[in-house]
Amino acid sequence: MRSIVVTGGAGFIGSNFVHHVLRNTDLTVTVLDKLTYAGNVASLEGLPPNRFTFVRGDIADDELVDELVGTHDAVVHFAAESHNDNSLHDPAPFLQTNVIGTYTLIEACRRHGTRFHHISTDEVYGDLELDDPERFTESTPYNPSSPYSSTKAASDLLVRAWVRSFGLRATLSNCSNNYGPYQHVEKFIPRQITNVLTGVRPKLYGAGENVRDWIHADDHSSAVLTILTSGVLGETYLIGADGEQNNRAVVELILELVGQPADAYDHVVDRAGHDLRYAIDWSKLRTELGWRPRFSDFRAGLEATIAWYRDNEAWWGPQKATTEARYAAQGQVALDAAEGRVQ
Repeated sequence: MRSIVVTGGAGFIGSNFVHHVLRNTDLTVTVLDKLTYAGNVASLEGLPPNRFTFVRGDIADDELVDELVGTHDAVVHFAAESHNDNSLHDPAPFLQTNVIGTYTLIEACRRHGTRFHHISTDEVYGDLELDDPERFTESTPYNPSSPYSSTKAASDLLVRAWVRSFGLRATLSNCSNNYGPYQHVEKFIPRQITNVLTGVRPKLYGAGENVRDWIHADDHSSAVLTILTSGVLGETYLIGADGEQNNRAVVELILELVGQPADAYDHVVDRAGHDLRYAIDWSKLRTELGWRPRFSDFRAGLEATIAWYRDNEAWWGPQKATTEARYAAQGQVALDAAEGRVQ
């Protein structure tokens, strides 16, 4: 394998993967990205021009996709519409990108015999009870709860069907929640960080009891690279780092790390269908491929992430006002923290 296409490589997780690959391998990388609001070419600055190419385009563009797939050895597919709130307000882009876009890519890979790796999410499994001792495994039945997670589930099933029906040379991975540099400020952790850095009180859905299993984006990148180079074709691997935290604890830790009172945040009306808990059992990745996370200390990883956002306001500043205006237009209102009443 000498060259790969990375779809969605100007987005958060995709750009971290591109940096990781170019730092740790001799592969050449072509990024295909539509540059929707979530894509940012500034996330790809400083990459070696002799090994990196950027192509602006749509993964649902048959002609462009066929040309790129036919001239590269593998495709790593990060591109997706991925924000739950946005999917509840307008599901259509999620169907077009996550389903039709994935179909376009796997058809091109089938025609050319190109290796394909599909990036997905643990949200396809639905959620777990807060006190459930179990975690998601590769055999957990799908039970998506939003337009976002249902379209990702659909894309996963397309890939699996193409493996079985057409011999597509593919692997899949479902990962827990990522954090780290280059994440759009609409997402939970960077939104709270940038609120604090701009003098705005953080916002917490409901009581903040929802649990997510956090993993640093660089660990996700190293796991994907391991699967791409060593994974068994047709197999699915779950990627996690034993980073379960509830949302309230994350907000309070952010406030602590920047020297503010731990209760200096506002509760807002909870999202419709808000999943309770995600938790990943990544033992298959550990035992079969020997992968381990490097960022095992969530506190240290979060502290480094805060430092990155503090040092890179030029990157996230232009997104901030637009993002907060969109939340306001969607009717996000504060709750009385003690009694849960709308203010």
